[in-house]
Amino acid sequence: MGLAILAGGLAFVGAAPAAVLKSLAPIKKVCLPERSTRPIQRRAVPWQWGAEEWGGQWSLTLQNRNSFLLSKPTNLKKITLSISKLMKTSARFIGLRAVWPLAIALLTAVCGNAATPDDAPARSVNNLKLRISPNGRYFVDHNSKPFFYLGDTCWLLFQRPNRDEVDEYLKDRAAKGFTVIQAYVLRGLGQKHPDGNSSLLDATPLLDRDPARPNEEFFKNVDYVVNRANEFGLVMGLVTAKSWHVADHPEKVFDEKNAYVFGKFLGERYKNNAVIWFPGGDSAPGKYEAVWVAMAKGLKEGSGGSQLICYHGQGSTSSSLWFHKADWLDFNSIQSGHHFGSDSYAFVSKDYALTPAKPTVDMEPAYENHPTGDNKPRIDAHKVRSQAYSAMLAGAAGHGYGSLDLFWFYKDADGPFPKNGFQPWRRAIAYEGSQQVGLMRRLFEQRPWYKMVPDQSVIASDQGEGTKRLVAARAEDVSFLIAYTPVGQSVSIKMNKLNGSKVKAQWYDPRGGTWKAIGQYPNKGTQEFVPPSHGEQDDWVLVLDTEP
Repeated sequence: MGLAILAGGLAFVGAAPAAVLKSLAPIKKVCLPERSTRPIQRRAVPWQWGAEEWGGQWSLTLQNRNSFLLSKPTNLKKITLSISKLMKTSARFIGLRAVWPLAIALLTAVCGNAATPDDAPARSVNNLKLRISPNGRYFVDHNSKPFFYLGDTCWLLFQRPNRDEVDEYLKDRAAKGFTVIQAYVLRGLGQKHPDGNSSLLDATPLLDRDPARPNEEFFKNVDYVVNRANEFGLVMGLVTAKSWHVADHPEKVFDEKNAYVFGKFLGERYKNNAVIWFPGGDSAPGKYEAVWVAMAKGLKEGSGGSQLICYHGQGSTSSSLWFHKADWLDFNSIQSGHHFGSDSYAFVSKDYALTPAKPTVDMEPAYENHPTGDNKPRIDAHKVRSQAYSAMLAGAAGHGYGSLDLFWFYKDADGPFPKNGFQPWRRAIAYEGSQQVGLMRRLFEQRPWYKMVPDQSVIASDQGEGTKRLVAARAEDVSFLIAYTPVGQSVSIKMNKLNGSKVKAQWYDPRGGTWKAIGQYPNKGTQEFVPPSHGEQDDWVLVLDTEP
């Protein structure tokens, strides 16, 4: 630690990255968006201005004439920069341009590792109580603040990693902007699972295969993981049991009676944690509907109705297919499917049109690096992005993410790699898609995303179809509009659908989280917007903001 005096009389407080010392060299990569600056609380703090770099998860704030702050929205890292008193400009305005070159250099230095977990945990959500918004479209916390569901999937989180690995994984996911971790409570009764995976714990989840006799040793580990996740600012999305344990299968243990008992046990044990529940176990309810419903009602009873409950169905389905009007189902979850044709937009649009209105989330879209057949390409980051943006613009309350590698959770000693096409877990958590869904969340949270409504009528050009369709949504007050072009198609917008006399247009690059300014346009007629590039992997996000 120390104070490094840099050019221009600026001071860096803390251990300066080595790259900062090269700040005077030509900068090849600028991480700041072109949307640049805007006042924040200008009346209360007249010198405070902000510039956000969502791609690297950092924000820069000029707090007053003497200092500015470089920090992460997740509060995992914080670097304070101060303008040296030697400048002696207390009575003069120091413009943002005066500090901009150094700010860019510093952001450039840290952007490459901005999503690397830090030792400091995010603000705990242990006592967070999620609710449904008054209009039934999104989640809110107990203070009515909108909650963006961004889920990562690690189904065997309670069985494969040790505690140090749990902490490392959770820190990484918090740093990348995830808000929910999806995992199974009960998936396999012994060390070897029916699907070929295995538990690394010595403890079995149930004593004598009896759901009324949960193994305390097993659940102490569940306690640890749930508590640590909450401490890192992550809500747990817990699937209660795999379908094997309900359906006709050698590992079946549940009936209607003990399913209720087990659900009540879980609800009571974790009622003071930030948890969302998913009975269902990756299956249609079928003839076992009464068992799954009993489990859901046990969860409600055990938690005192304080936690949200959904249903996790099989591939290419939504919970709305069976339970949309059930009083215990608080929102809908989708499993759109693990193939290039999986269509989040279609599923979300269908749920969005149902009554009563309930939030909907594609919690299991196509997993990154998921195989799609022999000698066929695996799911890539572009597919991940296209489903995420299409889902949000169709009216989703958030989105899920997964890589099939994390299902296996291979350790380094399990190599050589790739193993059946999969990588060890530490490589898997660095996949592009896991970072880019975080960029997606940050783009939407720059505006009141929860006030968006899907509106394809704003698109004047051919919208296309399937997974290559153009999609758009606008603010309820039509103060902004966001459109997504999955392969860089040009998009024509009916400008008179927006309020205000002028419209500021920008392109957002969903791969790196950077901005490209387009220009300012009168709010009339139809305007065509051509993305910076076009191609099978070249998706872009068009953002239009109205101005008085």
